[in-house]
Amino acid sequence: MCQSCLNRRRFLMLAPAAAGLSGCDIELVSDAEAERMGLAAWSELRQAKPLSRNADYRETVARVAGRLLGAAGHSPGDWEFAVFADPTANAFALPGRKIGVHEGMLELAATEDQLAAVIGHEIGHVDAEHAQERMSAQVASGWGLRIVAWLLNAGDVEYAEEIAAALGLGVEVGLLRPYGREQETEADALGVRAMAAAGYTPSEAIALWQRMEAASGGRGPEFLSTHPAPQSRIEALETLIATL
Repeated sequence: MCQSCLNRRRFLMLAPAAAGLSGCDIELVSDAEAERMGLAAWSELRQAKPLSRNADYRETVARVAGRLLGAAGHSPGDWEFAVFADPTANAFALPGRKIGVHEGMLELAATEDQLAAVIGHEIGHVDAEHAQERMSAQVASGWGLRIVAWLLNAGDVEYAEEIAAALGLGVEVGLLRPYGREQETEADALGVRAMAAAGYTPSEAIALWQRMEAASGGRGPEFLSTHPAPQSRIEALETLIATL
């Protein structure tokens, strides 16, 4: 039997035994598995969602992401960026070094600094391995096994939404909760520090969240469904930025 098949079988055998351990700090999804899942999700999304034809948007995302990644110690050439022709204000980064931004987010962000706040936040999630943490927690909770099985056997477009939901793309299919408060705070901190190191204005992160709240109209941009921005979060950002 091939090694990848053995790894898959061993991983799936571990999941039931982990049921009920969701409160423990346990890694059931390795970095390698998370990266493979991220690459599978990216492939599905590239097939299912049209890419933007706006050259200015593509160049802006590549420029901003490149500066942030360089400041965070990454080689931008090892990452892939894409702008999707989607009017919702959303962005994401996946294990496997993939960054996606919707056209709607570029329209919402008033400056490149504000876009840097979004992309820096998402890179922070990847650096802190939050997707691995969340997927491991879902496996440990018992009902996450079915999601992981879908991910490990991904290949049909019909599973694109499940893959996306499990990796935090904000697809509202009721499978997974958003990142936890601690993960969001950590991603904020990593993103703001990367902004400062890259020469962007950290306070624009606050302006960006304020614009999102102002644009809510009672419902809010899609980004807010997975990245809640209450006043307490803005206050936390103000405290963090004051220390930079």
